[in-house]
Order: sequence, then C-alpha cells, then structure tokens
Amino acid sequence: MEPPNQNQSLDEFSQFPPLHLQFFEPPPNPKPNPSPAPITPTPQPTTPLLSVQVPRRRRGGRSQHARTTTSFTLQANRPDLSEEIIVINREATAEALTALSAGFPADSLTEEEMEFGVCRVVGGLEQVNYILIRNHIISKWRENVSRWVHKEMFVDAVPPHCHHLLDSAYNYLNTYGYINFGEIKEKIPEEPTSSNGLRVVIIGAGLAGLAAARQVLRLGFRVTVLEGRKRAGGRVYTKKMETGEGKRMSAWADLGGSVLTGTLGNPLGILAKQLGCSLYKVGDKCPLFGLDGKPVDKELDDKVEADFNRLLDKASRLRQLMGDAAMDVSLGSALETFSDNVNAETIHFYNWHLANLEYANASLLSKLSLAFWDQDDPYDMGGDHCFLPGGNGRLVQALAENVPILYERTVHSIRYGSDGVQVVAGSQVYEGDMVLCTVPLGVLKSGSIKFVPELPQRKIDSIKRLGYGLLNKVAMLFPHVFWGTDFDTFGHLNDDPSRRGEFFLFYSYTSVAGGPLLIALVAGEAAYKFENMPPPDAVAKVLKILRAIYEPQGITVPDPVQTVCTRWGSDPFTLGSYSNVAVGASGDDYDILAESVGDGRLFFAGEATTRRYPATMHGAFLSGLREAANMAHHANARASRMKVGRSLSKNAHACASLLADLFREPDLEFGSFSVIFSRKNSDPKTQAIVRVTFNEPRKKNHEGSRSDQQHSNKLLFQQLQSHFSQQQQLHVYTLLTRQQVLDLREVRGGDEMRLNYLCETLGVKLMGRKGLGPTADTVIASIKAERGSRKSSSTSSASRLERPK
Repeated sequence: MEPPNQNQSLDEFSQFPPLHLQFFEPPPNPKPNPSPAPITPTPQPTTPLLSVQVPRRRRGGRSQHARTTTSFTLQANRPDLSEEIIVINREATAEALTALSAGFPADSLTEEEMEFGVCRVVGGLEQVNYILIRNHIISKWRENVSRWVHKEMFVDAVPPHCHHLLDSAYNYLNTYGYINFGEIKEKIPEEPTSSNGLRVVIIGAGLAGLAAARQVLRLGFRVTVLEGRKRAGGRVYTKKMETGEGKRMSAWADLGGSVLTGTLGNPLGILAKQLGCSLYKVGDKCPLFGLDGKPVDKELDDKVEADFNRLLDKASRLRQLMGDAAMDVSLGSALETFSDNVNAETIHFYNWHLANLEYANASLLSKLSLAFWDQDDPYDMGGDHCFLPGGNGRLVQALAENVPILYERTVHSIRYGSDGVQVVAGSQVYEGDMVLCTVPLGVLKSGSIKFVPELPQRKIDSIKRLGYGLLNKVAMLFPHVFWGTDFDTFGHLNDDPSRRGEFFLFYSYTSVAGGPLLIALVAGEAAYKFENMPPPDAVAKVLKILRAIYEPQGITVPDPVQTVCTRWGSDPFTLGSYSNVAVGASGDDYDILAESVGDGRLFFAGEATTRRYPATMHGAFLSGLREAANMAHHANARASRMKVGRSLSKNAHACASLLADLFREPDLEFGSFSVIFSRKNSDPKTQAIVRVTFNEPRKKNHEGSRSDQQHSNKLLFQQLQSHFSQQQQLHVYTLLTRQQVLDLREVRGGDEMRLNYLCETLGVKLMGRKGLGPTADTVIASIKAERGSRKSSSTSSASRLERPK
C-alpha cells in the first residue's frame, strides 16, 4: 500500500483489511520448564501463529536506528468454548484490530482492566465475551469520533446474560477516556452532573492538565485549573509570526511540541480528526549539507549512517553482556568505545548523527543510560510522523474550551492530607478534595513547589534520577520560500564537536504554517549555550549557514521579516524540554513518578509520568486521562469505605492497594508464586491467598533486521502490535489451604507444571483482585490485623531499647 499523499487527510483505520486469527488450544502436556522462571506462553513449532515485526520509534530528523525491529508472536489462546461465545458483529477480527490501535491486546486483559475488575474470573469464557464487547464499543466510537457513544446503543446487540459485561466494558472505557474524549458534539456540562460535587484542583494547563480537566468535568467533579502563564498549552506553544510593514504575511510556528509522532491510535490524531483537520505527513527525505555548504556525497552519507547504526547495535549487545552494570554506564561512553573506525573524512557525519540522537532524547549522550535509553521503543505508536496545519495550538484551543482556567497563578506549595488539599498560589489558597500536579519534571527537580508533607523518598529519588534535557529553536519568517520544496527537513554538518547540535537540522513548515517559515533546531550541549546567545547573533549564524548552502546555487537568501528564539531552559514554568532515562535511572522511575500520594489525595500527570510514551505530546495527553480515572476511583473508594467499610472485595481499588501492601512481604515464595497467610493459626486447612505473576518484565532484544518504510498492510498491522512486544506484568489470585500451598510448592517441572497442577488437579480458577470475594476479605483482614500487631509490638520494643537510661 502506498503512503497517503502529503496533502491528503490521513485516515488511520479505513485502510486496514480484516485480520484472520486462528485460535488454538495449548498442547495437553506442555514441556515443563525446569527453571522457576516467570510464566510466559511457549510457542509450539506445529502451531499456526501470527508472527509480526515491531518498528522502532522515529521522533524526527532521521531515524536513529534504521528502522531496526524486534520480533514477537501474538497467540490468540483460549479454550474451545465456541458454542457459548456471543456473536455481536461478524467483523470481530476487524474490531480486534481497531482495539489494538487503542492499546488493547487481542486476546487478554490489560493490568488496568484487571484492577478495574471488569471480569470476575481471568482467562475464562467471561473474559472472552468481555473482550468482544469491549472491542465492539471501541470500534463503534471510532466509526464516528465526533459523537458521544451511549451504553444504550449496545443493549440490543449484547445478549441479556452478558449485560453485566456491557456495564463493565462501557464504564471502564468511558472512565479511562478510551471513548468519548476530545472535542465531541456534546459539550462539557457547565455544572457537575454528579451529586458528589467533589472539588479537584489541577496545576498546569498543558495537554495533561487539559485532558484531565475535561475528563473529570464529565465525571461530575468541580474543577479549578491553575496556570502560571497567560496562556494554555504549556510546552505546546503555537505563535503567530507576522509583519505589518509593506506586504503583510504571517505564519503559525510551533515553538514547542511540533510533530505528532505516529498516527496509528494516537489520541491527538483522533482529536485532529474531530476538528476536521488534515494531517500533513513529514517526508522521509533529509539531505545533508557539508561544512562548505555543498550537498554531501550520497554514497558516503549512506555508508556513515549504516556504520552509525552498527555502533548502536554493538552498544545494545554490550548492555546485554553487562547486565545490571549497564545502568551505571552512559550511551555516550559505549559509542565512544566502538568509534575507532571514525576518521577525518567521516567525523563530521558521525557528529551529526550524535546530535540527532541527542535531539531525539533531549539529553547529552554522556548522561543518557546505556541500559534504558530506548526503553519505550516497544510502545511506539507506529504510522507516519505528521504536522498539524495551523499548529498544535489548535488542539490546545479545542481542549481548553469551557474548562475553568485561572491564568497567572504560580503555585508555591501543595498541602495534602486525609481531610483534603490546599494549593497556595501567590496570596491565594485553593482548597479541594484532590489535587493533580502536571508541572514538568524540571519544575519538580527545582523544588520551587513545596509539598506538605514531603513527598515519599522513593518519589523524590525518581525525580532526581530521571533525566530532563533541552531543545531550542530559531523560527524565521521569510519574505518568500528560497529553499527546496521537495523535502521537509535538511541537515547541516558542523566542524566543532561541542557545537554539533547547533542548527544541525532545519524543518520547513511552509506547507502547514500559512507562510514561508523555516525552523532551525539546537540540541545537545549547544542547546545550553544557546540560552545565553543574543538572538541577533543566533539569527546571524543561521543566515550564514543558509547563505553558504544556497548562494553558490545562485539563490539569494533574504533577511527574515521576523524571528523568534526559544529559551525553554530559562523558562521558569518548564526549566527544560522533555524527559529521558539518565544514567542510574530506568523505566520504573516513570511509574514511580506517576504514583498517587496521601491515600489518593495528590496525583501526578505529564509526559514524565508515562513509561510507554515519555517525551511526547500524546504521552502527556494520555497521562491526564489516566489520572482523571484514578481520581474518580479513589473518590469512589473513599465513598465506599464510608458506606460499607467492611466489604473490601466490593471495591477493586481498595482491595488492590491492600493486597499490594501485604504481598510486599509474602510469607512464602516459589517461582512466580507468592503466598500470604495467618501465622497465628498453624492448621493446614486454614485459608491462604496465592498470587501468580505472569509475564514478568524481561530485557528486550534490541537486535533485528532492517525494514523499509513502505506502508504495506502487513507493516500497518505490525505497527499496531508494537504496544505488546514487551508484555506487562499481571497478577492473578486464588484461595488455597495451607496444605494445598505446600503441595503446590513441591510440584516439579517449574511454574508451568505448577500452574497445570493448580488448574487441572486442584480445579482452581485464577481471578483478578475483585474476584476474590467476601471469603478472602476475612483472610485479608486477619493478616492485616496480625501484621499490624507485629509491627506495633516491634515498634514498642524498639522504643524501649532506644530510651535513654
């Protein structure tokens, strides 16, 4: 399939044909795994599977790694229950494909769904039917994303005995913002539609804050958004550049986030579609110009690019050999180790590729983690990189509509506790039931916001460990277009390694900005020096480069009619550009930063809180939707505790939180099985809670073959699947007697044989947290009380020991 024309609207979903999956039963006697490794599906050689390739990310400029791929296999594994599976739509596989684009696996639940308690039993017929309903709802909304989808639309299509699954699927999708988000025809209600009337304070009117604000308004909360600037958008800033003298001209310049990185499933692409905007595909062609301004030799350019990608492959193999020690090594030092073949002829090319890598990660390579610098690659959205004509400010404007935003409110402190929150901005205090902090990582690092009480140490440590870098731009509006129009980007080599990122890449925005606009990028070490460079000097340097390129061709380069130089590092509301995984950090730090604090009073969102999509606009947007759902769940949990405090299993999130705390110190562990029980009662018939961990995080295989960028049907599906090449960690539970636990531990053959013994011999069903039921409530309460008593006794003893004589 040929890629869409550059001036053509990109419809992400209409071009996908139905996908035919073959379901199968696992072999009756799987080969046992002798080592107690986490349970993972083991493909059989005679089983028909769908094998796909996952393209790695490409944020801008040239690909950092020549479209290297990672292989994985999708197995649609379910029992033979075809006679009981409901039929909603004959295009079930096409609907599964659409759900994939929204981030859902074809044949299993996500951890988020399990925590929500969408099914009572994990892995059975109920789950199969739930997935069919979930996929159908998503597909129906995607058919027309400008309308609100109501649950009643599906009542006739879903059999009555599955209406509880319809309730679960619709409530989950609507709460977490997988449907009915963005700019739809039904306006945000001006007054809360829910009777709870809880108050939420949101700090920051960037994409994360706006997404969260719109969602919690729809869920019935009262919202106040505090923004320090005079405008919304945060690091997404579209400025109108114009001149009033002589011939009037103007152009819209994206001075912050500018490229929609991947359109397959990207929620901002859906928002653009709701606004009737046609996305513009950024072309792959990126010619380089040498120190003398002449085009570089094409063969030499291709050779150096291939050599550079081989260096990245070597670095990947090195980190695999180093194991955990790679966390303390920088990517820069690894590349330097393997750069012996770089000579005087190729050094400038090599430095350009290093600058492009620093641009993609907003970090000096000397500070970027060798172990985890590309940990988000498996979750690449896939699809084209695009500009939004008129700038991304159009998205901000749409999201800010009808949202109560108070501008020029700089927050200094956040106080949170069991009775609510207080946010201090200047001399004003804003009170609420919950607060969402969406300020950039740079602001958190600066300590300009005081948290009372202080944030947990693990969150403070993650804030320190994560990297936060800088990218700057010079935007220039010219009287006319003098550069080539057959490419959207071009690069320039530099002779000084310390200045390799200085105006190394140019973006032409003429096709989308409304005028002859050219933007030069400044990355790496040069971006920090640029903060102190006077704007006239910066513009003069850019013009010198452009004139060296075009005037030998007989093309006159005029002076720009207006210029803008960014200073994101000096901006007190950003103090940088976007996050990265620094030496000593990992993807876990994104998760820790996303954790709520204070028993569901203080929440965090923003691009630095999403492990899958950091440093992206859609990552920020999705994090806002995520936290809106989390705030709603914590509010419901508190309400449930007030009404029915003794029924833990009726609230999935209260149960999840308590179980997570108890399983931090399991009473027994073997393989992927953890067990908690009461130690006071030694009766072998007493109940114990067993947790099984599936698909523990494993190190990615970073090697693969080069793939071209032709968007065939197969590649489109491969890109959709990229979310799932590195599976999430899932927990399922069951109740056993202590004697059954001891018998289970003695089963030989590894976790697979234990799982077979558990399900086949004992006839036990594994379930999500919510499915444990009231019986488990008594066990959990007993264990909690016993451990609390032990801790209290231990604390009392410690106090006596430490008392002065």
